[in-house]
Amino acid sequence: MTSRTSPRSARTRLAALATLAVVLLSGCATGAAAGPAAVAPNCVDAEVPFAELAIEQTPRETVGESTACLADSALPVVESDEQPALPVTVTDAKGNEVTVEDASRILPLDISGSLAATVFGLGLGDRVVGRDGSTGFAEAAELPVVTHGGHSITAEAILALDPSVVITDTTLGPIDVLDQLRDAGIPVVLTTSERSLDTIDVLIEQVSTALGVPERGALLAAQVDEELARTTAEIAAAVPADPEVRPRVLFLYVRGSANVYYLFGEESGADALIEAIGGVDIAGEIGWKGMRPVTAEALVAAQPDVVLLMTDGLESVGGVDGLLERVPALASTPAGEHRRFVDMADTEILSFGPRAPHIVEALARAVWAPTQSGPLP
Repeated sequence: MTSRTSPRSARTRLAALATLAVVLLSGCATGAAAGPAAVAPNCVDAEVPFAELAIEQTPRETVGESTACLADSALPVVESDEQPALPVTVTDAKGNEVTVEDASRILPLDISGSLAATVFGLGLGDRVVGRDGSTGFAEAAELPVVTHGGHSITAEAILALDPSVVITDTTLGPIDVLDQLRDAGIPVVLTTSERSLDTIDVLIEQVSTALGVPERGALLAAQVDEELARTTAEIAAAVPADPEVRPRVLFLYVRGSANVYYLFGEESGADALIEAIGGVDIAGEIGWKGMRPVTAEALVAAQPDVVLLMTDGLESVGGVDGLLERVPALASTPAGEHRRFVDMADTEILSFGPRAPHIVEALARAVWAPTQSGPLP
């Protein structure tokens, strides 16, 4: 896929990403980073193809919460014999000219774990020496975590791993740490900070080019494109065509420990996700741009049928009951009345990388076939 983002749209998305960084930095618990996500105990295996599921024909009337689970947690990896052709000089997303001479010790870091997933998807996972706290797939479980206090980085923690190249973006901070790394002679490549279904190819291309494996990048992008197209086509063919029947969906980011409640709107990445699963993105209807603190007025105006959340976020407020108590306006919406809250692991739901097609399918299952993909009786 090719990103067709207008300059204005790009500015909006970049502002949204900056807001997301602030939200996550302030809202995540301090201490050790969360380990790779385990399969939730209330999930069942999603082995039946989406096209063969018994789809809810009146999803706006469905009652009860559900959890979106990946049918296969393994990370997709391309098959290629291509080895890094280095040195290579690239102009990164911030206009810096960077020469990468060695890709034997790669350190990919960002706020969503997308960069690590991309490097592993390129088949270079055995060269990765560390991870951020958002990298939650099993293949990276044994790697040391270099972020702390949520999503902060220090030069000391990174230098201790002796990386030959650092691939990151502007979502982790403080930014002067990157200058320290450059001063230490480590190439630092900044990729785009935009995360959406529409920018996966861009990210893959930037990472694969910087690591000297453009063939692997092209193969991975084609693989993700094909799987995503097939998945969204299956969803579109299976769900009701009438938009009046489809559920009206919002994405809510919550962190009870920090009293953080953000509504993710247009150009946050969540909007594309909602549309891909066959839902109606209400944020677009009410003109909610980017990521902003939720208001009672916005919730009342939106009247969502379904609310998407991160699993840890929902747990941080005491589950559905705690959320309805802390955000009373939700109780007067169809989602609140029907307890239609769909959660998914924090390290998965907004991780726009090689697993995107599987994430889209998992969310669609939880929304459209909750009794077959959500909490066990």
